[in-house]
Amino acid sequence: MNNTLETIKNRRSCKNFSNEMIDKELVKKVVEAGVCAPSGMNKQSPIILAVTNIEVRNKLSSLNASIMNRDIDPFYGAPVVLVVLADRSIPTYIYDGSVVMENMLLAAESLGLGACWIHRAKEVFETEEGKSILKSLGINGDYEGIGHCVLGKKIDEGKEHSIKDNYVFYID
Repeated sequence: MNNTLETIKNRRSCKNFSNEMIDKELVKKVVEAGVCAPSGMNKQSPIILAVTNIEVRNKLSSLNASIMNRDIDPFYGAPVVLVVLADRSIPTYIYDGSVVMENMLLAAESLGLGACWIHRAKEVFETEEGKSILKSLGINGDYEGIGHCVLGKKIDEGKEHSIKDNYVFYID
């Protein structure tokens, strides 16, 4: 099997990270994979916030947890958070942002890193605190949070998942 298909087949959502910061060059490679994602009519509606600052990372974790009314770290201890947002004025923005997320998840796997798609980015960036973060970065416009790609060194590999019956219907 070729390397790309092997990476796709082996990718798992990591939920057990070392809190050790990963090399910024690895973060840049994962982000680059996201930037290379296709988008509807090449409108490039998504943007990525590459968060390696621990205070901002912890603030995002806290905001995410508060949406669930829980006192946990929804980022599973991962030290890096790559937030994908997309411009709502582009009709394909949700799909565009989702492809960015998947590219980054696959890049992380190919680099031997753990990664997991964490939801509630939409809700986080609808809060006043979330909007304030964007404003402080000079980000203007009508952006919707698509997801958080948490990233770090894996403590364990994660579990293999089964594929449901009738997932694919071939029409010859």
